[in-house]
Amino acid sequence: MAKKDYKQIATDIIANCGGEDNIANVSHCMTRLRVQLRNGSKLNKEAVKEIPGVINLIEQNGEYQFVIGQDVPSLYEEFQNNPNIKSSGEVQDDAALKEDASAKKGGVMNAILSFIGGTFSPVIPVLVAGGLTGAVLALLTTFAGVSTESGTYIILSAINQAAFYSLPVFVGFAAATRLKANGYLGAFLGAVLLFSSINGAEGLDFLGIPVTTVAYNSTVFPVILGCLFMSVIYKFLQKHMPVFLRTIVVPLLTMLITVPVTLIVLGPIGGWVGSALANGVYAIYQAAPMVAVAIIGLGTPWLVFFGMNNALYPIVFALLAEVGSDPLICAGMAPANVAVGGACFAAALIAKDINDRSVGVGAGLTALCGITEPGVYGVLFTKRYPLIGAMIGGGIGGFIGGLFGMTQYVISTPGFISFAAYINPDGTMNNLVISMVVMVIALVLAFVSTYILGKKALAK
Repeated sequence: MAKKDYKQIATDIIANCGGEDNIANVSHCMTRLRVQLRNGSKLNKEAVKEIPGVINLIEQNGEYQFVIGQDVPSLYEEFQNNPNIKSSGEVQDDAALKEDASAKKGGVMNAILSFIGGTFSPVIPVLVAGGLTGAVLALLTTFAGVSTESGTYIILSAINQAAFYSLPVFVGFAAATRLKANGYLGAFLGAVLLFSSINGAEGLDFLGIPVTTVAYNSTVFPVILGCLFMSVIYKFLQKHMPVFLRTIVVPLLTMLITVPVTLIVLGPIGGWVGSALANGVYAIYQAAPMVAVAIIGLGTPWLVFFGMNNALYPIVFALLAEVGSDPLICAGMAPANVAVGGACFAAALIAKDINDRSVGVGAGLTALCGITEPGVYGVLFTKRYPLIGAMIGGGIGGFIGGLFGMTQYVISTPGFISFAAYINPDGTMNNLVISMVVMVIALVLAFVSTYILGKKALAK
């Protein structure tokens, strides 16, 4: 795979966007360069898709997103070096970018799912780092003889535990920001819910009104509901409060109103929703584990395409809190992600164009690491037959995973690179072996299916 010339790619993008003067702003997310144009009619859409290094072009709510891959920061640097182009420096996850468009097009349900996905997208790095640290601890205690009483263990354990114990703080900040309220007040609400005299407290009351006991460190729904309510209060006060009083009065009244309502009403509702969701999903899994995981494996490329994959994270958290692992969502996404990689490799192998080969190999390697956007947008949904191959591999892989009880013990990006997430905390390796075998099977089946389907498609 040839080394990319990011300077040339940037030059070609600028030229086909109508020149520097037509580019209002440039930023990037995990895999895409995001460009806002003053006049969209000057964009040569077909030409930019042919630029070597550009996988695809997606238009979302007036913004043009060039699918590049995980190396997009290198391309973004070239735009930063151009003094005539404004670069915002904001980095957001791809799924979060779909919120406004999805909310407008798809009604209430899509708006809810988009809000949830957009809320959890910025938190994913924290969850991955914290979750995989727990897996590292399991390796160290099992194979390296690290004592649970040692300072090393205590420090690493703090990294692992703090990520999940403090989750309401991170989610509060992200949710309030997504709702265009004050993100720091959202984080403040999360901190209040975790305070030692509030979290799991019994016999508490406010003005004589009893407060239900809720373990706020093990659920995210209370802080999400609290932030939804808080955003209404905050925006109302911002609108009607005199300017000279806003700095002091708005945050004070916002918290004095939001915290009691959250503790008395929204917190208990959120706690119940979290438990009911986990129990309901787990009941479905127990009734038909093979079918349930196969559906996730089959449908993950579509979830990624529509930006809905991150909206499933609340279910993952609920399962981790209730049963200690995720045998459904991440267990199904793991074979699905590597199947995307297999489909991309097969598409690259049979491609006649050298650029298609380069895109296929690059997207395939990225997919094996759990990042499938380049493969989904640049290969699967452009050629169709790789999509079918990936669904075959992901669906059968998920079926086998459900059959043998494959599960994921910590939050991580499902794929080969997160192998430690499949190690049982008790140190046994059975689940790791099952997970690796399942992913290899999904990879091979996706590759073979795509190769056969591709050969037939090209022969016509």
